[in-house]
Amino acid sequence: MSSLQLVQATPFSATSPKTHSLPLQLQSLESCSNMSELKQHHSHIIKLGLSTNNDAMGRVIKFCAVSKHGDLGYALKAFDTIPQPDPFIYNTVMRGYLHCRFPRNCIHLYTQMLENSVLPNNFTFPCVLGACCHGDAVEEGRQVHAHVLKFGYSSHVVCLNNLIHMYVNFEFLEEAKRVFDRMLKRDIVSWTTLISGYAQWGCVDEALRVLESMPERNSVVWNALIAAYVQNNRFREAFDLFDRMRAENVVLDKFVAATMLSACTGLGALEQGRWIHSYIEKNGIELDTKLATTVIDMYFKCGCLEKALEVFNGLPCRGVSSWNCMIGGLAMHGKGEAAIELFKEMERKTVAPDSITFVNVLSACAHSGLVKEGRYYFQYMTEVHGIDPRREHYGCMVDLLGRAGMLEEARKLIDEIPMSPDASVLGALLGACRIHGNIELGEQIGKKLIDLEPNNSGRYVLLANIYANAGKFEDVANLRKLMNNRGVKKCPGFSVIELEGVVHEFIAGEETHPQAEEIYAKANEMLECIRSVGYVPYTEEVLQDLEEEEKENPLYYHSEKLAMALGVLKTNPGEILRITKNLRVCRDCHQASKLISKVYDREIIVRDRNRFHHFKNGECSCKDYW
Repeated sequence: MSSLQLVQATPFSATSPKTHSLPLQLQSLESCSNMSELKQHHSHIIKLGLSTNNDAMGRVIKFCAVSKHGDLGYALKAFDTIPQPDPFIYNTVMRGYLHCRFPRNCIHLYTQMLENSVLPNNFTFPCVLGACCHGDAVEEGRQVHAHVLKFGYSSHVVCLNNLIHMYVNFEFLEEAKRVFDRMLKRDIVSWTTLISGYAQWGCVDEALRVLESMPERNSVVWNALIAAYVQNNRFREAFDLFDRMRAENVVLDKFVAATMLSACTGLGALEQGRWIHSYIEKNGIELDTKLATTVIDMYFKCGCLEKALEVFNGLPCRGVSSWNCMIGGLAMHGKGEAAIELFKEMERKTVAPDSITFVNVLSACAHSGLVKEGRYYFQYMTEVHGIDPRREHYGCMVDLLGRAGMLEEARKLIDEIPMSPDASVLGALLGACRIHGNIELGEQIGKKLIDLEPNNSGRYVLLANIYANAGKFEDVANLRKLMNNRGVKKCPGFSVIELEGVVHEFIAGEETHPQAEEIYAKANEMLECIRSVGYVPYTEEVLQDLEEEEKENPLYYHSEKLAMALGVLKTNPGEILRITKNLRVCRDCHQASKLISKVYDREIIVRDRNRFHHFKNGECSCKDYW
């Protein structure tokens, strides 16, 4: 069907002329529990001579089309026997098509409805507009918009809200805003749909402007906007909005709590996360599986394993997502054996693992160098649980083998993948080539990755590191030139540390912090001090790691060192420093962190792009396996 013609429909009654009182047996249709019962009722309706009665047949079709125990095929057969279906019956069948994910059939039935001179109503348009969204029917959607106006629903809030949603779905944000602006009356769904729509496509500043124009804001619309900033990694602004929301005395519900916990996770803001968790407990907010998982994830990613485990153990009911979160958290912290033990406990509790469970188990093996166990669980997931490996599982295995130096086996595994390997799988092998200095394979994989992701600066950087390590500086220069020609910008490295509930952010070499002079003095003192216990700057890293920090910045002033300097200034011996970095920790900072933890008697927990490092008494939890 190429288009929907504007058929001039003549009014048709909402229901066909009925008998004065339908048999009481028809009311029992509402309590049908399966198709066998439904068919008995349908047979009775036919015997009563009501097989053409819209009210009676509408009840039959409703159960068949939209009940989870129904049968859409049976509904369609029943529909075909009705000489003059009314709008209710058309709407019901369209809902059935949409429910069964047949959006094009739904649109086609709507066309038939118009051709048969049956007037659509306010229940018709939300269904058809939903079908246009799911069926990617852009032009048909525009024509349905015209029908909304033509048939007199230009002021109907629900219909217009669905129009906004449709245009947002197609990324036609100007059209969505135009519908919104012309609404005489708006409800909370109108505002939330537009704000969420802007957020969905990354237009968070436009979303904020819409919120600013609201006469009255509640937690639903605040959550939509805060979530938009969180999804776009603008965590600090999310916290600012959260403060504004609280200043307006808007109640913090579980949805806002979950969103703000994600913001705490993004920034590594443990104290703020603890406050939100405490608020949830004190105010009796239901800690359902989703919110509980978000709390556990926050504690894990803020480096507080003990609290994550405490929350998990306190859950009355643990869904698969909670188990997955725990296993994945242990994996990130390099506790592979503990992750495997937890997986075994999950099986003992008869909780069925899913695909994500095994991604986390294999990731735990990769981060801890458990090659034998990784191979075992890669087979186990298929043989015991019938879960076929996906790209993510192959990526974990390539990472596991690559980290262990088994590059040829990792390459062969990539060749055996039944689907085309994506950038994440190839990226795992490229990272292993950098670790083990395999120039030939690294160059081959690196060039493939750059072709796959020409705008991903990290792919150029890894290959440049491999070239630099081999002394191939001309190739490094050529890669830099290629990046410049393509306009590819390197991701700037930054680190954050939370102290007394305040998040401090550092970029290598910058001096914008109010205490910059003291911080730099402390950084110099720290690094001079650890020289006395064997620290030697790893100057090769300055040349190689173009992404982690620009080589022009002295090693002394890498962002995590500045964060540590502030931490040492503001804390006492024996306290924990928690630092979050957006990139991989460089080799020099890794060595320096071990020594700083020993000399200054601090436990330093660093979360980088890939994993956690727990530095204590001169050692790291990763055992230099990273």
